[in-house]
Amino acid sequence: MESTPIVEENTEIPTGNIADPFSNQEYLQRKLYFLLEHLKKMHNDLPEQYQMRISYDLLAGLANSLLNDTIFEIVKGLMEIQHVTEAHLMQVREKVENDHQLEVKQWEAKIQDPEELEHIVALMKIKHGKNMKETDMKLVLHLDQKVKDQQSTLEKAGVPGFYVTDNPKEIKIQMYLLDFILRLSRIKFESNK
Repeated sequence: MESTPIVEENTEIPTGNIADPFSNQEYLQRKLYFLLEHLKKMHNDLPEQYQMRISYDLLAGLANSLLNDTIFEIVKGLMEIQHVTEAHLMQVREKVENDHQLEVKQWEAKIQDPEELEHIVALMKIKHGKNMKETDMKLVLHLDQKVKDQQSTLEKAGVPGFYVTDNPKEIKIQMYLLDFILRLSRIKFESNK
């Protein structure tokens, strides 16, 4: 019985990582150590209360998830969305403030009696204060929802340490992990070292 060759005679064998799985494994191992070493350094710079909450296993899992650059791209995309959202919400808040100022100026143009104007302005100040508080609450709720969306996206992408939570301490840890990812995204891994 004659054996069939795996690769036909005139077929080109791709070069690089695909042709040599051991080379690919070695590359991934070096990159994993590189990421883990940087994560450990960043971890050591954290306040002690957060160092205790971020385990070596979490750092190792994070390093492993970062072997594929997809997570870096997801985080950068989420950050861009967050910046656009924050800018939009700031514009919403500024519009409400401008509307309040415009309303005061309109009353100032209409009312000639200083006592009556003072009374109306005092009432508007109360009304505008309540309105601004309501606006701020809506903006905070919108930002809270964005945080949950980001947590969910990162959890679905398989990034360790990310899940939907309202716990401020857990969110702070996630913020540190995001900072780690962003800082690592700016560091170039040289495969030939």
